[in-house]
Amino acid sequence: MKLVLESIGLVRSPVVEGRDEDWGSVVSELRFEERYAKGLLGIDQFSHVLVIYLMHKSSFDETDLVRRPRGRDDMPEVGIFAQRAKHRPNPIGVTAVKLMSVDGSVVRVQGLDAIDGTPIIDIKPYFPAFDAIATPTTPEWVDRLMAGYF
Repeated sequence: MKLVLESIGLVRSPVVEGRDEDWGSVVSELRFEERYAKGLLGIDQFSHVLVIYLMHKSSFDETDLVRRPRGRDDMPEVGIFAQRAKHRPNPIGVTAVKLMSVDGSVVRVQGLDAIDGTPIIDIKPYFPAFDAIATPTTPEWVDRLMAGYF
């Protein structure tokens, strides 16, 4: 089945190329098309939002199905669906970020790991009841991989 999505805006970020660490302090602007500005009404009452975006500069081929996260030798080989790599069959990113301000059709956020020009697919308010799991379990390598990411 083929799906068709349209961007509802673009990310404006000081980061122009992908990187694997130090995203926590990055402040970005989510610039929505004016026709969607009304849809942002009330989002400023939330401290955090989920940004769904298309990792438009990523690529994918069959060799990406099983790989070491970030290509690191100290990581185990795992399937693409067991990691959050950008090179995937559908390069969709989802990140929970701090909402800093809303001004018309522009939302300023902190901690978004998306480069300048990234198409925005959607934005949703962060609801702890939906989005926070009290006692999640992850493999031991995840903590090592994420050290320094945010």
